[in-house]
This record gives sequence, structure tokens and C-alpha cells, in this order.
Amino acid sequence: NMIFLLAPVLNRKGVRFENSFKFTLSQCKTGEWSPVAFNHKLSYFFFLKRRSMSKNSILKKLALIAAGAMILPAFAAADIKMGIILGFTGPIESLTPDMANSAELAFKEASDSGQLLGGQKISVVRADSTCIDAAAATAAAERLITSDKVAGIMGADCSGVTTAIANNVAVPNGVTMISPSATSPALSTIADNGYFFRTAPSDARQGQVLAEITVGRGFNDVAVTFINNDYGKGLSDSFINAYKGLGGKVSAVVPHEADKADFSAEVGTLDASGASILAVFGYVDQGGNHIIQSSLDSGAFDKFILADGMYGDALLKNIDGDLSGTFGTVPGTDSKGAASFAEMATGAGIKGGGPYTGESYDAAALLVLAMQSGGSTNRAAIASNVLAVANTPGEKIMPGELGKALRILAGGGAVDYVGATNVELVGGGEASGSYKEFEVKGKAFTTVRFH
Repeated sequence: NMIFLLAPVLNRKGVRFENSFKFTLSQCKTGEWSPVAFNHKLSYFFFLKRRSMSKNSILKKLALIAAGAMILPAFAAADIKMGIILGFTGPIESLTPDMANSAELAFKEASDSGQLLGGQKISVVRADSTCIDAAAATAAAERLITSDKVAGIMGADCSGVTTAIANNVAVPNGVTMISPSATSPALSTIADNGYFFRTAPSDARQGQVLAEITVGRGFNDVAVTFINNDYGKGLSDSFINAYKGLGGKVSAVVPHEADKADFSAEVGTLDASGASILAVFGYVDQGGNHIIQSSLDSGAFDKFILADGMYGDALLKNIDGDLSGTFGTVPGTDSKGAASFAEMATGAGIKGGGPYTGESYDAAALLVLAMQSGGSTNRAAIASNVLAVANTPGEKIMPGELGKALRILAGGGAVDYVGATNVELVGGGEASGSYKEFEVKGKAFTTVRFH
């Protein structure tokens, strides 16, 4: 609107001002208005008209246009839409609210700084991946990309739906995805064309770490059950191969589904193996929790080996029985950044140290910094700048310092985003990562050490 309010004043002598500047209106509607581009057009306009205009006339028009240029961004710049796709329903639904809130904490921090692309704001669009329904997740992601026109996506969460979204929607449309929790080793080899990244390390490493912990605790014979999908199979294979390589014996391997009502058959088979402990590679809200409850009820097992998908307060709250002695791993670090984020999260009503909350904040932060580094909401520009802001060289950036990072990037400097989880992306965008070893004591998860 501001452009056309100016046009009649400058058209009194037949000057076609609206044609010279019309491009800025369309760019404003998409959030791509550029003061530099405006000034270039303005200079060219006066170059063409300077011989037919008096000095006073030029000065008056210049003052009017300058005033309009200052007002224009406030009226015309649209919010930048960013997508968050997580399993708000399904087998990890107790974990995803804090994950989403952590990502939104980073987006809000960037918006409130006033430094993002000259003062633009982010509006978040959420979508439900369901964690396990690839068709539903793909449809939800397609709405984010084609209808909502998000610039990038924080997500998805579970490995199977993340793979489906990347292959079917995000990569074909050139939209960057940064997952905070999809850990399947198979994601390392998808044809992502440089559009997929993750802030959680691959289960190829988690399986090795967990196998070493299990042997170190003196367990030399285990039974294994896994959720029958990409995540469960990838983690189970990684753990079993590493465990056997360390001299351990795997007496039984039984897959399970997430939505069954009765798991007595699976537990009976696992119990018959004679193993002293059961590794449960499943989900905290569906499947895995019922395997544990059935095992306790039948007396088959009273101690369990858990991984990231089973780590959550809902497990301890909903299980009827004593899980003391149960242990496992979840991505985590005892770094300065982790402590800083935990304080920020607690202040925002998010549980500090909750599963994948730091990774979610970091994923959103990387999207924002990549956007600023590229100087645009252009989807390809975001993808091409993720690794640059995630790694050296550059000034190290901690949680709560996104405004500082945005200023540095706007000035042409470089940043090395460390964040809540000691971000370092290797290869094509894999998190090197570290793990927290935990143990259940009474009704609480306690931290043993970091690996």
C-alpha cells in the first residue's frame, strides 16, 4: 500500500514511478523486501529523470521516498513461516510437547532480537507426524510445504516418518529438514541432496555405547525386543552387533508392534531364552511400556536395558512396579551449553534435561542462523548455509546468544554454533554427539556419566 500512496505524487509530470518500483511490493508480500534493492531502484530512477527535474523537486521527492522506505518494511514484510513436525499423537506423545516448545523458544529468541533479516519475525506452523504413520506424516508435511509455504522444517522425530517426509516431500521440494531425534543409521545414506540434517547422533553410535555399558555392568547374556520399524531395527542391529563383538550372548530377539493390547506371547518367548536382562528398544508411550509391564507382571524380567525412545517421565509414572537397576542411554552432554539451556528451558516452563529438548532448540537455531547467513528465506540458501554456521570457523555461540549470532552474520562475520548439545555436524550433516548413561533409582532417572 505504501508504494501506491507515493505514486500519485510522483506521477504529476507523467513519470512512471509505479512501474519502476512495482517489484518491491511483490517482494514485500513474500518477505523478501530488501533495502539495498530499493535503493538501487531509487538511484536508477533519479539517474533517468535528473535532467528533467529541478534540484528542489528532486530533494522533495527524495525526502518523501526516504520516509516511505523507512515505513515500508513495517507494513509489508510478512512473517517468516517455519514448520515443526513431531508426533503430537502416538507412541512418543508425552515427549513431543517439550521438544516443540524448545524449538519455538529458539524461533522466538530470534524474532525478539530484531536482528533476523532486518527485523523480520517468525510464525510457527505445527504438524503431527504421528511418529509411526508414514502416509499421515507425508500428508502433514506436504501441507506445511505447499499450503503453508514454510521456509524450513524442524523435524521430524521418529526415523520411519522422517525418512518418508524427506524422500517424498521435503527433498523433492527443496525444503531443509533438521531432525532433533531421528536416529536410524539408514538416514545417513538417503539421497537428500543436501536438504536433511540432524542434531541427534546416529544409532550406529548409540548401539556401540550401550553395548559397552552393558558388558561393563557384567551382563553377558541378554534378550532383545525392538519396535518393528526403521528406528527399532536399526538400533537393535547396532546394539547386537556391538554386543556380540564384545563377547556378549544374545539369547533371543523378538520384534513387537506399537499398538497391540496383549504382549504376553512376545514376553513368553523372551523369558524362555533364559537371559538375565531384557533390552527394550521401543517407545515410551506405546509398545515398549507394555512389554515392560507384562514382564514385571509375569516375573519374566525385573531389570531392563533402555535407549532414547524409552526415556521419559511417563514410563516411571505409568509402570506399576519397581524399575530400580534399569539403565540405558539417551543423547546428552554435561557441557556449559547444556546447563545454560536447562536454565532457559526451566524459565520457559520446559523440563530442563528432557529427552531431545536441547536437540530441538539447536535444530531451530541452525535453521535461523542458516537463513541469516544466506541473507534470505530462500529454501536453497538455507540448506547451503547449515554446515557453515554449525561448524568452525567462527565465534562460538551458546544458547541464549542467537541475537548476537544474527548481528555477526549480518555484518559479514562467521559463527560456530555450539548450542545446547555441542553441535558439530560431520559428513553431510550428521551430529557427532555424546550420550548420557542413566539408571533408574526408585521413581527417578539418575545420571551416571557421559560418553
